[in-house]
Amino acid sequence: MKKIVVWFRKDLRLHDNPALWEAAQQGIIIPVFIWPEKEERENATSEAGKWWLHHSLIALEKKLESIGLSLTIRRGNSLEELSSICKQTKANAVFFCERYEPSIIRRDGTIIKNLLSNGTEVRSFPSNLLFTPSDLLNQKNEPYKVFTAFWKRTMRESVNRPLPIPVDIVPYDQVLSSLRVEELGLLSANRWDEKFHTYWEPGEKGAITIWEQFTGEGLSRYAKDRDIPSANSVSFLSPHLAWGDISVRSVWHSAKGMIEVESEEYMHSSIDAFLRQLIWREFAYYQLNHFPTMLHAPIREKFSVFPWQGSNEEFAKWKKGLTGYPLVDAGMRELWETGVIHNRVRMVVASFLVKHLLISWVEGSKWFSETLVDFDAASNAMGWQWVAGSGIDAAPYFRIFNPILQSQKFDPDGLYIRKWVPELAEFPSKYIHQPWKAPTNLLHESGIVLGKTYPFPIIDHSFARIRALEAYAQVKNKS
Repeated sequence: MKKIVVWFRKDLRLHDNPALWEAAQQGIIIPVFIWPEKEERENATSEAGKWWLHHSLIALEKKLESIGLSLTIRRGNSLEELSSICKQTKANAVFFCERYEPSIIRRDGTIIKNLLSNGTEVRSFPSNLLFTPSDLLNQKNEPYKVFTAFWKRTMRESVNRPLPIPVDIVPYDQVLSSLRVEELGLLSANRWDEKFHTYWEPGEKGAITIWEQFTGEGLSRYAKDRDIPSANSVSFLSPHLAWGDISVRSVWHSAKGMIEVESEEYMHSSIDAFLRQLIWREFAYYQLNHFPTMLHAPIREKFSVFPWQGSNEEFAKWKKGLTGYPLVDAGMRELWETGVIHNRVRMVVASFLVKHLLISWVEGSKWFSETLVDFDAASNAMGWQWVAGSGIDAAPYFRIFNPILQSQKFDPDGLYIRKWVPELAEFPSKYIHQPWKAPTNLLHESGIVLGKTYPFPIIDHSFARIRALEAYAQVKNKS
């Protein structure tokens, strides 16, 4: 009987895992996970992402054990470890699900070539996206550069149905040397990430629970409330999708199936809005496939000469949530505490760094990569380039989010601010968006001393807006 190494990567689940499914149909299964730190680049520097990976791997081990399989865990060079396992087990084949980061694509090509040269069958399967990025081109046979056109195109495409968890598994019956998850060294040295346990349950079970809760409670309000950070009407699926705890195809078909049974128009609007976010994730990987330098360099080359001028001190205050703008500070503190930021606020804090402080989006991207549990290289880079105006489908450069107006519009009663900026918790809603305008007696009654218990704004919005427009004008004139 054929022996097949199933190489788990960013598909840490049993449902809709085509590598696992196909292996179960053909032979004996040898499940393997390898942590190749030097090969992972962006993921290797994401402390929050590695916290998630650590706990998702533990969950995967338990799920595999429940169907009679034992996960072999290694660290080091992927090709060397796979070759060693194949030699030791006399495996005939290696099956895995595809990834789309440029460095991983190159790495996988080398691995496939070497394994094939040694007589090992290799099969890879699409599963972590709805569509293969290279398959979708416009009428000119060029990549789509506007999201709306890309969205319309995907609506004409079919998405493969998800696969079930395989049954009648035949496990490999020999014991292989394996590390414990703890030996991979994924957790941060100072354990600042330990608090994430309060907010998350990594792994397949946690992902399915979150999805069921969202479809039962939050999805109906998604279109109306998804921009309200205090409303809890978003899915919270992003970290589960990032490491493949849940299949995006399963989520897609589950949501599409609801449209067929729901008669209320508001539900159709909410489901459409949610599906659009899944396609936004696809668009990120689409861009990465066609513009592989986008992780670290502007897609629009003219932005390479942008006159950044922010200081290290300002950057530090932004990271700590001490800018003096309550909505910005709430978002950055939510990030540090939970590993995520509400999507609307994520845009505001990113815009503030790039356009108010004139600090490069690359620096913001690095900080997000380190601190987001839902860190995803493609989505992170696309989001920052969108805000900076340097991407292919970017926000207009003259769109500079006013953090005060954004706060008043999307957190009118300050519920989100009160949660994450506790020193302002008792402040009246009238002034909570700009406490520096509050009367002295009100500040005193609230126990706030500006500059001590809560900072003054580190920059004036009107000044920052004019300065940013001048900087963008320089880029436009040079180009």
